[in-house]
Amino acid sequence: MRQIAFYGKGGIGKSTTQQNTAAALASLGNKIMVVGCDPKADCTRLLLRGKRQDTVLDTLRVVGPDKVTLDAVISEGYGEVKCVESGGPEPGVGCGGRGVITSIQTLQELGAYTDQLDYVFYDVLGDVVCGGFAMPIREGYAEEIYIVASGEYMALFAANNISKGIKKFATRGYARLAGIVCNSRLVENERELVEEFARRINTNLIHFVPRSKDVQRAEINKKTVIDYDNTLPQASEYLQLAAKIQANTNFTVPTPIEQDELEDLMKEYGIVD
Repeated sequence: MRQIAFYGKGGIGKSTTQQNTAAALASLGNKIMVVGCDPKADCTRLLLRGKRQDTVLDTLRVVGPDKVTLDAVISEGYGEVKCVESGGPEPGVGCGGRGVITSIQTLQELGAYTDQLDYVFYDVLGDVVCGGFAMPIREGYAEEIYIVASGEYMALFAANNISKGIKKFATRGYARLAGIVCNSRLVENERELVEEFARRINTNLIHFVPRSKDVQRAEINKKTVIDYDNTLPQASEYLQLAAKIQANTNFTVPTPIEQDELEDLMKEYGIVD
């Protein structure tokens, strides 16, 4: 069983990328569980075709820790993907990252991590700025980390910060950077820029996902692209990404760069003056 976490700047398309990749891997015959680690609980929406499921935290609040069952917190989505949403505290109360910790511990206690699973995906909110959201890395659950980015400055700034977190926890012997997924924003020289950024932080651009309106069309229909129409060119892109992840063995300890170097890199590729 491979345990993979997807990180990235908020709004970069991380959850969309994660769900489409999960659907692609499932279509290749893999057994997958997706653990949504965002308090908004929208990391499995497309896999569940818009269905809103009860989160782990909500379920624990209603029935209590002694009565919760796997059936209460896991829903089956496209391709028999097992879908879990961690949830979060009431607005304005508590730490959102606490839901991640509680969710993973609950799943472990209930026996959700079985040998029948080929992959467990963790879809994690934004930057590694909170101990709770770093939990999949910190506690050794997520062994492979993919960062979803683009050629935009703030996306690469966030990716660099995430790589700092991975480097810190890598000293414990686990948590390796598996690559950058570029979710294109049609930035000038975007592929070349992200490839060079990846090289400098000691990883690779695992796949360049082109911008496509078919992604939005599928989302409006509450589906992943493969579920919506597997003949579309964008479905092929996610299948290629899934195949690359399946074959990937290049897991590294990242070498984050300084902010000045990142700014110079953006200038070098004509992104900023």
